Amino acid sequence: SLELTTGDINRVLVAGMGLHDGGYRHKSKPEGFTDNKACFPSDHDKILTQKDIYVVPKEVGQGDKLYSNARQSHFTTHAFRFAEICCTSEPPRNVYALMYRTAMQEWGSFDSSSVLLNGGYELTKNAMKSNLLSVQSDCPHREKLPYGGDLIANSPSAMHMFDMSAFYKKTIRDWMDAQWDNGAYTETSVWQKLNDYAGIGQGAGETVWATAPPVLTVRHMQHYGDLDLLVSSLVKHLKWLQFLDKNFEAGMLEKGYDKDLNEYLGQKSGLGDWLGMRSRDTFLTHAGFYMAAARSLAYISRRVGLEAKGPEQKGMATAKVIQDRIAYLYLKNGMDNFDFPRGKAKHSPGPEMGLFVRIVPGDKRCIVLENWFKREGSAWPGDEEKRFLSELSDSDTKYLFDKGELMKTKRRGTLMTWSMWRGFHEGIFAIRYSLKTLSEMGFHHIALRKATGTGMATFEYLLRHNATTMWESWWRSEDLYSRNHPMLGASAEWMASSVAGVSLHPTTVGGRKALFWPQFPKSATTLEYASAIQGTPVGDFAIAWRFENLPEDKSGYDSAVVAVRIRLLVPPGGDGSLRPPFFDAEEKFTLKNALTMPDLIGTRSVASIECINRRKARQGFPYSWEYNRTQKQWYRLQSSKSIGTTCESFLFHESLNNIMWSSSKDITQTFNQGGEVKMSPGLYELFITNWKLEKEAESSGGRTGNLFDYVKKSGKPYCDDESTSEWDINDAVHLI
Repeated sequence: SLELTTGDINRVLVAGMGLHDGGYRHKSKPEGFTDNKACFPSDHDKILTQKDIYVVPKEVGQGDKLYSNARQSHFTTHAFRFAEICCTSEPPRNVYALMYRTAMQEWGSFDSSSVLLNGGYELTKNAMKSNLLSVQSDCPHREKLPYGGDLIANSPSAMHMFDMSAFYKKTIRDWMDAQWDNGAYTETSVWQKLNDYAGIGQGAGETVWATAPPVLTVRHMQHYGDLDLLVSSLVKHLKWLQFLDKNFEAGMLEKGYDKDLNEYLGQKSGLGDWLGMRSRDTFLTHAGFYMAAARSLAYISRRVGLEAKGPEQKGMATAKVIQDRIAYLYLKNGMDNFDFPRGKAKHSPGPEMGLFVRIVPGDKRCIVLENWFKREGSAWPGDEEKRFLSELSDSDTKYLFDKGELMKTKRRGTLMTWSMWRGFHEGIFAIRYSLKTLSEMGFHHIALRKATGTGMATFEYLLRHNATTMWESWWRSEDLYSRNHPMLGASAEWMASSVAGVSLHPTTVGGRKALFWPQFPKSATTLEYASAIQGTPVGDFAIAWRFENLPEDKSGYDSAVVAVRIRLLVPPGGDGSLRPPFFDAEEKFTLKNALTMPDLIGTRSVASIECINRRKARQGFPYSWEYNRTQKQWYRLQSSKSIGTTCESFLFHESLNNIMWSSSKDITQTFNQGGEVKMSPGLYELFITNWKLEKEAESSGGRTGNLFDYVKKSGKPYCDDESTSEWDINDAVHLI
């Protein structure tokens, strides 16, 4: 139901939707105060605004019939964040907002002990739900367009959360229908000529955005196993690669990119890692997604069969040539920082993309990874942030200084800061590359450090400004950028796959095999438990882990020796592969399975009701920044919200305490030898003893500092395994 408020338009509402405490209650205006004028604030008019006004005639009775004559338009849909009621003595009752989308099944979830992680996940899911009406749009209130770059960036999260099989199949076919005769794909699935200037010409959309059809086809195969889609799309995707082979070099030269990048200073024609805090390296994304088009063709051809050997070989050969060229150009400066020749390690994406998509050669992976940690944050001169600080009390300014969120500069005065390692700076693509690279290469605790950071460009920053959906930018924008946009939502899939530890196996098809790879923070102060469900065509895979034997005194959360209990569920018809977290030599791992399957459906239902009750009690994010219009000053308000509420998994529900388990099997040696444990359908429990908690990483230079010294002291990361340095043709995850 709607929680209606008036007076403060800066209190963000998505029709209330039960996520906020509602702030100050209704204040009646004098009779005649709003005659002949709309309630909507005039300072927000004429800036991509849409509004609906319904005037209630005086003769209409009160109560349930007050809005009975209001009608829904059958020709358009509107998204809104404010619902303001004027000129009534009391707030109206029985007013509801209807949220609707295309009816695909919602089958993925994530929960943890962190309000910030949960809140970030919910921001993404709410934005997704708002943008899945017929097409996957960028924002539901403005362009409403299926941009290719947006789909590439957040389709992993969408496919984690929902069954997108039919939806994405139509999306891919829409793109194939719109393909030009010369083989060029467009930026959006229905050509709009919006950003053709950013492509290489000849009708092609920006290279990243126009490569969405083949990349999405690969991901569709991994999740849903639709061989017919591969067969029907192969020729179309081959034509796109042939178009790139013919036009890419000439098109890039025409756009001002010299062949050896000797004159390139970053951010030329192209969209690249859109709306990050850093400047964009548009050459890397252009070339990287040309490589992705070739890899996609190779993957699809391999799955189709022997008759497609020609396209498979062409795809692999072309991809390797591009990969080697990028590696040469980005390592020839001799600094081993994976940057263009004249770069100064300030553009995005950078090493995180080179490492994740297997561009960096095996013998350079460790040094490139280490040098990545030299990068630092900076001050942010944004207009809205400066305006916020100018309307802040001295005590609140000091509060933010004490938290390390502010910086005094010589030319621009006091500014907010963005952090490289305690928050986000990444744009549309690099956020996935950063989080996944850190978690996969031995620095999962630093990925958690980024995602649970506070201050500008974090989930906490959005939540403190009452966000209920992801924003289009990490900074506040009161006019241009959308407040309901899943573009930056790749973190949601990372939460399920890395924070909880379940995802589809990179080489599976049709969602038949899951990878269980639970990883943990250094300190229990960061996270005490996490869980996720990954739906697939064969059923739901699930995982839940928690620290046990934690000391009563939380000061010991940085040093205690504890146990970790993990429960894993593999559905009938599915298979699992259990990979251990990064560990030392002292830990012991034992595994057992349930001898009889308990009533998980009933348990899941009961646990869901309990979680709903916690949400109704508003046990989520606890405060917000509000604006006093009389005093013209921002202030911090303690307020209860449901968004971010913590709930533990049904797999640890008390009703499962009496499960009959098999005897425990010691699998420590298997993990010590680098092996994984195969898992058939069933319910399992992995128990880890002697897990040593430690303090989390500290950076040099505070919130904006780097982590290079910390990493140099922390020991060898996972990157020393050169066998994973080359892309596997069956790997749908690291393709791009």
